Amino acid sequence: MKINMGCGWRNFGSDWVHIDGGKYDHLDYHDICVLPFENESVDIIYASHVIEYFNRTELAEMLDEWKRVLKPGAILRVAVPDFEALAKLYVAENDFTLDNVVGPLFGQMPMGKQTIYHRTVYDFVSLKKVLLESGFHGIRKFEWRDTDHAHHDDHSQAYFPHMDKVSGTLVSLNVEGIK
Repeated sequence: MKINMGCGWRNFGSDWVHIDGGKYDHLDYHDICVLPFENESVDIIYASHVIEYFNRTELAEMLDEWKRVLKPGAILRVAVPDFEALAKLYVAENDFTLDNVVGPLFGQMPMGKQTIYHRTVYDFVSLKKVLLESGFHGIRKFEWRDTDHAHHDDHSQAYFPHMDKVSGTLVSLNVEGIK
């Protein structure tokens, strides 16, 4: 079983379970914090630009739930805005302005009758620490091109300049760990 957690409007197809708090026709479930699956029944959870909407205490609780349903040896794959890449671009690039940083770091989106906001940021060191503390191991960056969901353009493929996936700078921190 493969879960696209916090998938939004992105439909990865029938071989994925889609979970999001929004209202989209392809969704299988709506709660990413309490999962209706048996213990150790899931092969992969992929969450692209989702976990930054939760503070770190909330995230620890959510990761416990996600870990509960993952099989031993299964993969948790997450993508978040990359604070380090954004900070480097802000300092080094004349055409990379504060407006380019504010969106990824302080993002917002409507969710039902409310608007939700990013509540934290990560660099590789901080995200690795969170995942290790939650019991995951083998933490490493993943290359989005090498995944079975690479043909679905999502925020794990966010570059500056926008959509320049050849010579641009990846501004998504893409990390995976093993249960």
